[in-house]
Amino acid sequence: MVNPGTEKIVAEDLNIYYGPLHVLKNVTLSVRNHEILGIIGPANSGKTSFLKALNRLNDLNPNCRMSGSIRIDGKDINREMDAEDIRKRVAMVFALPLPLPMSIFDNIAYGPRRHGIKNRKELERIAEKSLRSAFLWDEVKDRLTGSAMKLSGGQQQRLCIARTLAVDPEVILYDEPCSGLDPISTAKVEEAMFELKARYTQILVTNNVKQAARVGERVAFFLMGELVEADDAKKIFTAPNDKRTEDYITGRFG
Repeated sequence: MVNPGTEKIVAEDLNIYYGPLHVLKNVTLSVRNHEILGIIGPANSGKTSFLKALNRLNDLNPNCRMSGSIRIDGKDINREMDAEDIRKRVAMVFALPLPLPMSIFDNIAYGPRRHGIKNRKELERIAEKSLRSAFLWDEVKDRLTGSAMKLSGGQQQRLCIARTLAVDPEVILYDEPCSGLDPISTAKVEEAMFELKARYTQILVTNNVKQAARVGERVAFFLMGELVEADDAKKIFTAPNDKRTEDYITGRFG
C-alpha cells in the first residue's frame, strides 16, 4: 500500500492490457503534489500507457482493459469520476505540437469557450496569463490574431502548453514534449515547467535521461511494463537500487 499524505495521484497494482498484450504490470506509484516526476525507460516500457491511464485516454481504445486503481485526491478516477472532468483536471501535452488551425488567441480561447466562458475581456485575461506561464507571451503578444501554424516548432509546443493551462488543470502530463525540439526550444519548455511547479503537479515522460536528471525531482524507471524503481532523482542517477536502472542510465541498453 502507498502511504497517504502529500500524494496527488496514487496508482496501485495497475495492470493494462491491449488485447492479449500485457503492457503494464502491477505498477504501484504515487505522484506528490506540486512535484515534477520524470519517467524514463526504453521504448515499449509502458510509459505512455501509464500517462494515458491517468486521464482515461485509454478509454478511447476499445481493445484496452485495466485492473487495479488510480486515485486523484483520494477518488478513484474510474469508479467515482467522470472522464470529461478527469481530462479537465489532468491535461496532456503530446510529443508533436498540435496547434489548432486558427489564430494564436483562438487556440488559447478554445478550451475556456467550450467550458462556457464567452466574455472577451475574460478570454483575453486567460490568454495573456496562459501565454506568460508558458514563456511565450513576449514572442507573440503583437500577433495574437495571426495563425498558430506559422509559429516555430518550439513556439507551437509552448502554445500547446498554454492552451492546456487555459482550462486550469491540476495535473499536466508531458509525453516526450521536447523530442522534436532544438536545445534552445527545449530549454524554454523546461524553464516553463520549473515555473509551473508552484501551481501544478507535473509528470514528464522522456527518452532523454539527461532531461529527466535536469527536470525531475523524483524519477521512475519503467522496463518491459514493470516499474523497476522510483526515487529522488539524485539517488536514481548516482546510486540506484537496481542494476537494470544503472545499466539504462549509463547507456548499456535502451
